[in-house]
Amino acid sequence: MSKIIIVGIMALTFLSCPSNSKKSNLSAQIDNSSKQDQSTLEASIIRGKNVYEDMCITCHMPNGKGVPKAFPPLADSDYLRAKQTESIKAVKYGMSGEILVNGVTYNSTMAPLGLSDEEVADVMNYINNSWGNTIENFVTIEKVSEL
Repeated sequence: MSKIIIVGIMALTFLSCPSNSKKSNLSAQIDNSSKQDQSTLEASIIRGKNVYEDMCITCHMPNGKGVPKAFPPLADSDYLRAKQTESIKAVKYGMSGEILVNGVTYNSTMAPLGLSDEEVADVMNYINNSWGNTIENFVTIEKVSEL
């Protein structure tokens, strides 16, 4: 009888101990998810570069610095960092009126470009991760479509 009790206590102790394999599997799932998110972002950035080169480069220039007093910079832009939603709307719908970027007032018109939600998300991801920008905002198709 005492052997059964000892075996029972040992079994309960063994079963109640945390499993390293469960932790390893969870860590692996988190790592894979993170890698998948990074891979998705990288693919979006590549597509966004193509959109930028087709639709944006004429005004905002290859280096993202824009044209002084005519078209605002996207590189190191305080407006872009602080106003992501407004920036997404500008890419999707165009914009006009005064905006202040890096202490300079711009008052020109950006016509609607006719981009799909995916193209808007991709070009925003490209801009947010180019020319020294490191804006931690992965723009998704869903986010664009909500606007």
